[in-house]
Amino acid sequence: MKKLFSNKIIWIALIGLLSTGCNNILDQDPDKIISDEQIFSDEIMINSVLANFYGRMQDSPNPSNPDQRIQWGQNTSDSYGYTILDEAGKSDGGPDNIQNYADDLWRVYEYTLIRNINQFLAGLRSTNALNMTKKLSYEAEARFLRAWVYFNMARGLGGMPIVGDEVFEYTPGDDITALQYARSTESEMYTYIIKEIDEIHANLGDSPTINAGRINKWGALMLKARAAVYAGSLANYNNKMPNPIKTTNGEVGIAASEAQKFYELALVAAEQVINGGKYQLSLKKPDDLSRNFYEAINLKENNVEVIWARDYKYPGQTVEFTKNNIAPSLAEDIDRAYAGPILNLVEDFEYINDRNGVLKNKDANGNYIFYDNPLAIFQDKDPRLSGSIILPGSVFKGEVVTLQAGQKILQGGSYVTKIGQPGTSDANGLITAANGPITSNLQYVNKSGFFFRKFLDENPGASTRGRNSEMWFPRFRFAEAVMIASEAAFELNNMGKALGYLNQIRSRAGLKALNTMSLADIVQERRVEFAFEDHRYWDLKRWRLADKIWNGSTQNPDAIQYALFPYKVVAPGNVNHGKWVFDKQPFTNSPNPRFFQMKNYYNFINQDWINNNPKMVRNPYQ
Repeated sequence: MKKLFSNKIIWIALIGLLSTGCNNILDQDPDKIISDEQIFSDEIMINSVLANFYGRMQDSPNPSNPDQRIQWGQNTSDSYGYTILDEAGKSDGGPDNIQNYADDLWRVYEYTLIRNINQFLAGLRSTNALNMTKKLSYEAEARFLRAWVYFNMARGLGGMPIVGDEVFEYTPGDDITALQYARSTESEMYTYIIKEIDEIHANLGDSPTINAGRINKWGALMLKARAAVYAGSLANYNNKMPNPIKTTNGEVGIAASEAQKFYELALVAAEQVINGGKYQLSLKKPDDLSRNFYEAINLKENNVEVIWARDYKYPGQTVEFTKNNIAPSLAEDIDRAYAGPILNLVEDFEYINDRNGVLKNKDANGNYIFYDNPLAIFQDKDPRLSGSIILPGSVFKGEVVTLQAGQKILQGGSYVTKIGQPGTSDANGLITAANGPITSNLQYVNKSGFFFRKFLDENPGASTRGRNSEMWFPRFRFAEAVMIASEAAFELNNMGKALGYLNQIRSRAGLKALNTMSLADIVQERRVEFAFEDHRYWDLKRWRLADKIWNGSTQNPDAIQYALFPYKVVAPGNVNHGKWVFDKQPFTNSPNPRFFQMKNYYNFINQDWINNNPKMVRNPYQ
């Protein structure tokens, strides 16, 4: 029987991709033709193949364009992904025309990778080079990665064919229908992921791994908890829609009766992580909660919160996010200010003593409120705000980041706006800062009023083309376990437990405890706690809120992107001279309201997939 692919060729391809590996202990660089026997008789080579799999857990080759990668969601290797939701806007040139979401946005269809993992499992199980304990450990690691692929596929496409451990082989003349699997139901897809974790997590390591680069028991349980809470919320909220999204055979749509089961599974798995004693909510700087939040997520050394991450290491394994998004005044190379957070996100961070986080730029009569310095308008905001976002006047790498759109000059009792080219001054001082914000099409000058802080590397050279950054991208951290436990308990009507967990997150952030809670509180808390961490899009989908928040209406402030423009007041002799005022305005570089349509709840099934496998059915609204 002829194989569809030669195993030898597969291994050449795998090893050739080792430069995409994610962990320094796995970084190898063999370049020879290697047989199965050589691979599975050498533990170093087994690790090398696993390293290749880790490197393929974030994006896939684009079959129609070899120069492109298909991203599986937001991540720091693709700044563009942050600008299409309601977290950030782009500043690299003229306006974008984004309004609708692509039918294949962040779509994962990775049966090549699943087949490669299954080949690996077959070889691993047949080798005599490892003792049983090691074989089970490596098998568990590979099966986790396969489950992660299925999970990423499920959240975009719903139920898809589950091929188990099969490595398909084909000889011309064979009955090809035996190779054509129908799509699973959406419920079966999540159940399979959960079952896989149940079967393998005990064989994974119990201790944190180096830079969280390899999966351990706790990361596996995090996947179980996340998959279960996704399935529970789909079963719950999809069926509360006037017209639930589903297919006849359940490829899309989970029965409401399954919600409780999935929520219970999510709660148990999340509490296993919480009570495991290996990770915690990091609170190393209680006197500076903004800095504490930044370090809890961004610093690798002695980190107690990040469970699994896409790690980067110089040389060879670096990420360009810092180089692309550094403020011009801090840039070490020609790249800078690709994108910046938008006002919508900033205002969703509440005040310590006021849950309404709307910035107070004008009084009830529409008159400016004057502030002594540009940071004053943000006083008493949730400390996580300045741990996630560089605000006008914030300090980064020891330097003040000036964001000044222009001057407000008092003339005849009214304030007149004066703007200039970035970096220009007049007799009254700076007009427009080199950093911006501006509304023109000038490239690489901020247009939103804010810069990223989360995932922005403080180390020298991190914003240069020659070096780039080693900043990791966390996939699971302890705070998510706490939030999943809160959400699952809430949905199971265990309000005491739900509030307890929610308030743990709020307490670490420096916010007051809540006495009651609703789904809106969970939405709010996840929005700010996990900004830029690839949760927002998937959360709004599973809660069936995306079509309501991003409804395409120009009258909906949630669908429109907004910017904040700071101005220095020029009014000699007036008490407000030298103070600061702020204008809230639509973000000019992305003028269209975001429009998430019903068809966007699930990616489209490609026609060529159906041509190859007629048992595949299309998704609703396709």
